Formats: sequence, structure tokens, C-alpha cells
Amino acid sequence: MATMLDVSLRAGVSKATVSRVLNGTGQVKESTRQQVFKAMEELGYRPNFLARSLANRTSNSIGLVVSTFDGFYFGRLLQQASRQTESHGKQLIVTDGHDTPEREEQAVQMLADRQCDAIILYTRYMSEKAIMALVESIPMPLVVINRDVAQARDRCVFFEQQDAAFQAVEYLISQGHRDIACITVPIHTPTGKARLEGYRNALKKHGIPWDAAKVKYGDSSMTRGYELCRELLDDNTRFSALFACNDDMALGASKALHQAGLHIPQDISLFGFDDAPSAKWLEPGLSTVYLPIDNMIVTAIEQAIKLANHQPIETIPPFTGTLVLRDSVTVGPYNSSSAINS
Repeated sequence: MATMLDVSLRAGVSKATVSRVLNGTGQVKESTRQQVFKAMEELGYRPNFLARSLANRTSNSIGLVVSTFDGFYFGRLLQQASRQTESHGKQLIVTDGHDTPEREEQAVQMLADRQCDAIILYTRYMSEKAIMALVESIPMPLVVINRDVAQARDRCVFFEQQDAAFQAVEYLISQGHRDIACITVPIHTPTGKARLEGYRNALKKHGIPWDAAKVKYGDSSMTRGYELCRELLDDNTRFSALFACNDDMALGASKALHQAGLHIPQDISLFGFDDAPSAKWLEPGLSTVYLPIDNMIVTAIEQAIKLANHQPIETIPPFTGTLVLRDSVTVGPYNSSSAINS
């Protein structure tokens, strides 16, 4: 059976370096870390996590609470989270918060009872007050994704939702669209509110009046996107572009437009949000906003491990979106610089 010494000899590093890689402590170059993992794989070395946990008084695990296991978005998040924790020689323990504040809080407490070294919480509904209560009550560090909590900014990894939505709608305006409809994700979430506010701010900047008839409130699903787009069409709402606050609803809306005999983008330009894998396969390809969830979860895990190791940390700047421009948007009826207040 291979030992830590065998791994160090195969990797060409000291036994202490192997230990640092396995424990996720100290400064180790990424190339060295990969050498150690390669040697472990070649030798079939399996570290005794239980013995190390007892010796180091650590569980060598990171807890992760996600809102739900559904959808590509959380699949990407979980895949990257698993890779990142393994690169630090730790195990990932994942549980589902079932999209309710009460279940999310219970999930955090369960992971705390399991003595995870640190816990990462992805929440859409929990209040700032409840988040701060957890930060202050559990004995291990808590890092929060998807929320900007003013009292604990160094524990937050979040995305500029409002600015990204603003950029998407402003792009539609720059292409000559002023009659822009919007279908939202759940409006009682901070994400839903921020994306709708970005839409409103873009209209306001360019002197376009708010029209409540052009806004429909959704639940993130393709089915609801289809239904809401049908409502816009059935109500004879005037719009040359549609901003869907996530890609699933954009895909649902595309079917409603097709059934109504309308063509994308010749009749209606369509813009989504999230850059789901399906977005590039829509015909025509869906213009959307790329949200860097991969980098966000990597950053959250790094921050959590630093906190668990009592290392100094800095506040993490907000992440920003990138417009992914495909073929679902064309020039609108106001396609002149003087008409769009550029």
C-alpha cells in the first residue's frame, strides 16, 4: 500500500508539501499541486481522511447548500465546486435548500452539526437578517453566494444582476428598439427585482416611458415564458423586442412567437439571460447574458478555505456579466442615433 512518502518521492517534492496539498494549507503552486495529485493517482494512494481529521481536529470537508438541484446552472456550479474542493484535498458535502429560507437554514445547521470546515450557502430567498444570524451563530465560516449582505461583505460572492440586465436592454435600445417587453423571473427574489430594475433603468436613461402592459411576471420556466409571451400577443401589446430575464423563458417565448407566425429576429428581437447550453442551439441562436457561476463558486470555496485556515481575506468585488450576441436580435424601427438618445 502506497504511503505519503511514496507520493512525495514520485512527485519529486517533500513529504511536508504533500501534507500541505492534502490539508489545503500553506502556499503551494498549482503545478506542484497537480504533480502531487498525479502521483497519488499513479500509486493508487488514498489518504486516511478519518485519521487526519482526528489528528488535525478538522473534518476536511466543505459544506454546500444550493437552492435546488434542478437545471444546468446548478449542474455547472456543483461540478466546479467538486473539482475545487478536491484540489484542496477536501470532500464536498452538498445538500438541497428546496428554495425555501426555512429549509436552507436547516441545511446549514445540518452541515454545521457535521463539523464541516466551512459552509457555502447559495440562497435566493433568505433575508439578510437570517443570513447574519447564521454567520454569527454557527462555529465555522459561512460564505454566501448570490447575495450582497452589507454587514458581511467579505463573506459574499455575488453578481451584478441589475447592471447586466441594464446592459442587455440598453443593447436592444442601441439597435433601434424602444417598444421592449419584459418577462421576469420570480419578482419576490432579489435576483428578480434586480433584473427588472435594470430593465427599468435602461428605459429611463433613454427617455422611454415605463409601460406596465409590457411587463409580465414569471417563474423562470419555459412553460411560463410561453404563456406570458402569448398573453402579450393576445393583449395586442406593441413590442419589437422582448427581454426575457432567463433563457428558459426566452425559449418558451420563442415557441409562442413561432406559433403566432412571427419570425425571430425579423419581426421580434429576443434577448435572454444566463447563457444556458440550449441558447446557442435555438434557431436563430439566442443573444443572452453570460453569468460566470464557475468563477463565482471557485472564489467562494477559496474564501471559505482561507477563513477556515484563519488566513487574512479581502472583500471580493462583484462579478459582472458579459453580453453574448448571437442572431436573435436585429435592428429595430428606431434605428437612428438621434432617435435612441445614444
